[in-house]
Amino acid sequence: MMTSKKLIYVSGPTGVGKTDISIILAKKLNTEIISCDSRQFFKELKIGTSPPSNKQLKEVNHHFIQNKSIHDTYNVGLYEKEALKTINDLFNKNDSIILVGGSGLYADSILYGIDYFPDIPFKIRDEIIKNYNLKGIGYIQDRLKFSDPDYYNEVDLKNTNRLIRALEIIEYTGNTFSSYRTNRRKKRDFESHIILIECEREKLYKRINNRVDLMLENGLEEEAYNLKDYKNLNTLDTVGYKEFFTYFENKISYEEAVEKIKQNTRNYAKRQITWNKKYSNVKKIDIGENITENINKILQK
Repeated sequence: MMTSKKLIYVSGPTGVGKTDISIILAKKLNTEIISCDSRQFFKELKIGTSPPSNKQLKEVNHHFIQNKSIHDTYNVGLYEKEALKTINDLFNKNDSIILVGGSGLYADSILYGIDYFPDIPFKIRDEIIKNYNLKGIGYIQDRLKFSDPDYYNEVDLKNTNRLIRALEIIEYTGNTFSSYRTNRRKKRDFESHIILIECEREKLYKRINNRVDLMLENGLEEEAYNLKDYKNLNTLDTVGYKEFFTYFENKISYEEAVEKIKQNTRNYAKRQITWNKKYSNVKKIDIGENITENINKILQK
C-alpha cells in the first residue's frame, strides 16, 4: 500500500510512561493523539484510570479521553467506527497521527480491524450480568467452558468483559463465539507503525506501586466511594474500584484493598507485556534510556 499517511501506535504496559512519550511525539510531528485506553473513556473515572492531566491535555489535542459515561453502552466495535472516523478526519490536515493506550484489543481494532458480531438485545446482556453478580465469575467461566471450549482455552478468564461478551453472542445466536472470529485483517488507508515502550520488570513494578500511592493521595478512595452504588456496572469491574468496593463491604481491610490494587495492576501489566509480544516490526524504546534521542532516531528512520 502506497500512502503518505502514518498512524504511530505507542504501546507498552500500564505505568511505563506512554502518555509522556506520545505527547513528545505529537509535538515533534505537530499532530494530535487518539486514545485507545478503554478505561480512560469514562468521565466518572478521573483518578483511578490515570488519564492525561489537564496540563497534558492542553499541550496536545487528545481524542477519546473521558468522552463517555459509565452508564453508556460501549464496546470495541463502536469504538472502531468512531475512532476511524476521527482518524480519517484528522488525516485531512495531518500526515501522521499518534495512537496511544494499553488496551490491546482496542488498538488492534484500529490497526487491523475486528471481526463482525451481531447486535445483541440489552435484555440478554443484562440477564448475564445479573447472574454474574449473583453467582460470581466462576459461573460465567463455567458457562463459557461448556458453550465454547475453544475460546475458553485462550481468553483471559479474569476479564469479565470478554467473558460476558462471548456469552451474550452465544446466547443470542446459538453459535459459538469462536465461529465469528475470522482473524482477517481489514484494509486501512494508512501505514501503521508501532513503538513499544519497555522497562525492566522490577523498575516497572516500582513505578506502578508509586502511581497507585499517588492515586490514593489524589482521592481514589473517595472517588470509588462515590461510585459504589453503581458497582454492578460492567464498566466498574476494573482495577482500582472493585477492590475498594470489597473494602466498603467490610470484606477486606483498607491495607488489603491497597495491596490488591497494586497486585492486580502488576498482573494487568504482565498480560499487556504478553499481548505486545505478538507485534512484529516494532521500534522499541527503553524508558531507562535517553527518550528524546531514541525518538529522534525512530523518526529519522
